[in-house]
Amino acid sequence: MLARMPLPSSAVKFHRILAQFPPELSLAFAYGSGVFQQAGASAGESANNMLDFVFAVDDSVSWHMMNLSKNRSHYSFLKYFGAKPISNIQNYGAGIYYNTLVPCNGRVIKYGVISTDTLIEDLLRWKTLYVAGRLQKPVKILAQNENGELQAALSSNLKSAVTAAFLMLPESFSEEDLYVQIAGLSYSGDFRMIIGEDKSKVMNIVKPNMLHFQKLYSNILQDCPQVVYKHQLGKLEIDKSPEGQFAQLMALPRTLQQQITALMDPPGKNRDVEEILLQVAHDPDCGLVVHQGISGIVRSSSLIQSAKTTLTAGLKKSVTYSMKKMYKMSKGWLRKA
Repeated sequence: MLARMPLPSSAVKFHRILAQFPPELSLAFAYGSGVFQQAGASAGESANNMLDFVFAVDDSVSWHMMNLSKNRSHYSFLKYFGAKPISNIQNYGAGIYYNTLVPCNGRVIKYGVISTDTLIEDLLRWKTLYVAGRLQKPVKILAQNENGELQAALSSNLKSAVTAAFLMLPESFSEEDLYVQIAGLSYSGDFRMIIGEDKSKVMNIVKPNMLHFQKLYSNILQDCPQVVYKHQLGKLEIDKSPEGQFAQLMALPRTLQQQITALMDPPGKNRDVEEILLQVAHDPDCGLVVHQGISGIVRSSSLIQSAKTTLTAGLKKSVTYSMKKMYKMSKGWLRKA
């Protein structure tokens, strides 16, 4: 009989943490600076960073009920109201409920709970781009069931990220340029990038993790007829003709198309989406219009989601979490000084 290879210590660490929660998960992943090295941070700093998780569940009320039974101390004062009100609050904003600054297996963690249906909708439509944006960057998948609809939505989200990035990039660009554009999609319009986040965050995510980004996107780029890889120059080239841009605009998620339509359609005209996107395809500022559309989606969801933090984390944890964010931002300023 073949001996089982021992799991790497990092995998053991994550799975021990996952074992502390109800197992009814359609998807569980870890993300952020506690999982992936970021530029400007030492290995020691990364090892001590808070670990961030997202759990997708088919039945939020049932899952919170079980989790309240197992991990009641993780919740703020909302635990006294029970699983149904917690699930109702979860549905506001980006549709995710976070418990933060939770001690677990010798580490401090933050975990968000989102319904599978809400996640699929965000992946396909970019309704909030909150969790869809997380999944456009490298994450560590810890558990995933055989939900074919979810699998297809995860793939669609990555293709949409490439399409949106193409529209905002020039005709010729490097692979790093592409991944910086993709990694920045979910930060466009996020007020936390003005207050509370290190401004060089996007570049810090991409530079040390090029191989992880390539693993996510290489097959999509190989199968994309609109891009040519000039290996000798280390450059990618895309079709920036109005026809090429129109095809890309028509392939964007529905919420982004609606945002672009609202930006470009004067009150009272009520033109159809296809007509407006054709106009945008011919516009020299096409990329800027797409960026503004994405910013509109992110701005709304990030504001509501942050406002929920005082309820879901409680006042003390909210202040502590905000102070940690401000500290990270100030370290970013010092690195540039």
